Amino acid sequence: MSQFDIEADLARITLQEARLQFSHFDGATAWELGCRLKTAAEARSAALALEIRLAGQTVFFHAMAGTTPLNADWARRKRNLVELQHKSSYAIGLALQRDGQTLETKLGLATRDYAAHGGSFPLRLAGCGCIGTITVSGLPQREDHALIISVLADCLGLPLAELALD
Repeated sequence: MSQFDIEADLARITLQEARLQFSHFDGATAWELGCRLKTAAEARSAALALEIRLAGQTVFFHAMAGTTPLNADWARRKRNLVELQHKSSYAIGLALQRDGQTLETKLGLATRDYAAHGGSFPLRLAGCGCIGTITVSGLPQREDHALIISVLADCLGLPLAELALD
């Protein structure tokens, strides 16, 4: 990925994080969002681990047929990074790539517990900030990220064309 592509994706992810915010979020919202995510993954014939966490508690998890425990572990590692930084795991990974750094050199984080790969995104409540995470694992990282964005945009009634990376 070229420097120009990285900068373009980072700018778009900043917009996504600003626009994709809920006015209300609870367990029922998490369930609806998780079911939408599962349906979207099935439409792509993807085998994914899907996770939604709210205030540090897992409120939705589904390991689709074809996944392995490794998918759930990748989801855990990506989610840990978003819970710590309140930013998209894909954006963090792109910024590290751009700057020639790693999680270990920049933040002292062990890759056993943290992953700067696309597929985890902060759930934000307008006027409140990050209240949880939505995470998928099983596709290439940019596609994991794109799947989350498409489901969030649909759930919030926002036009995907204004938010998608491409």
